[in-house]
Amino acid sequence: MGFADDAKDALAATGQKIGRAAEDTKERVSDKLDEAKADAEVKKAEAEVKHAEAERDSTKAKNDYKEGLR
Repeated sequence: MGFADDAKDALAATGQKIGRAAEDTKERVSDKLDEAKADAEVKKAEAEVKHAEAERDSTKAKNDYKEGLR
């Protein structure tokens, strides 16, 4: 029975190690997904800022032109 018990313990340890590896991989993938989402939000915010700056510059140019006509 000693050999069977050793094999059983080895299988249990291997199963636990595989389970931990799977959990670690799942967590890494989740972390990468969170990073990608955060990067996308930053890029969106940067694009919104650029758009707002372009609108501001356009409005200023329009107002300067109108002022020149007065």
